[in-house]
Amino acid sequence: MLAMRKGGHRDLEHLYSAVELDFDRRELLPKLAIHRAMTTGDQELLVFYDDQSNITVGYALVMVRGVYGYVLLKYFGVLQWFREQGLGVQCMRLLNKRYADRQGILAEITVFDDAEGDYLRKLRKFFARFGYQDVKSDYRLGGAKVDLMVKPIKGTADIAPIARRMIRDFYSRCLRPAAFEKMIDMRAVE
Repeated sequence: MLAMRKGGHRDLEHLYSAVELDFDRRELLPKLAIHRAMTTGDQELLVFYDDQSNITVGYALVMVRGVYGYVLLKYFGVLQWFREQGLGVQCMRLLNKRYADRQGILAEITVFDDAEGDYLRKLRKFFARFGYQDVKSDYRLGGAKVDLMVKPIKGTADIAPIARRMIRDFYSRCLRPAAFEKMIDMRAVE
C-alpha cells in the first residue's frame, strides 16, 4: 500500500536529480534555496513510498507557508520506473488528504516544449480529476506562461484577484530578490 511521509534534507539530495529530469531547468528552484526553505518551514518535501518494501515511488515539493492559507504544489512526480501504474492518482489522494485543513491547493502548470498541446491537456485533465479549477493568471515562470489551477478546500476558487500576491508571497519566501526577478515575470502575459 502506498504511504507518505515528510522528507528531510537527505531525501532532497536523493530526489533532486529526479526533479531535474521531470521539470525544465528554467522552472527549477536552486537546491540550496529549497534546503533553506525546508529549514525555515516555508516548504516541505513529501515522499511517497510503498509501505511494504519502503521503496520511494514519488515526491512532491509544496510551498506551505502563505498569508492566505493556501499551499502551492511546486513539484509533483512519480519516479520514471513506477509510471503508468496508477500511482500518481494514489499519491494525489494522499497529498489532498494532507492539506485538507487548508483553504486550498494551488498548482502551477508550465509546459515549455509541447507543440501539440497534448502534454498540457493531460496535465490539466489529471488535476481536474481531483477538483482543481482554472484560475485566471497573468505571469510567467522561467519564460513560460503559467496555467494556474486551484483546488478549493475550505476557501474559494475565485482567487484571481489575489493570485499575483499569493504567488509573490510563496516565491519571495524562498528566493532572493534578484533570483525572483530572474525566474518570475509578474507583468501581464499578452
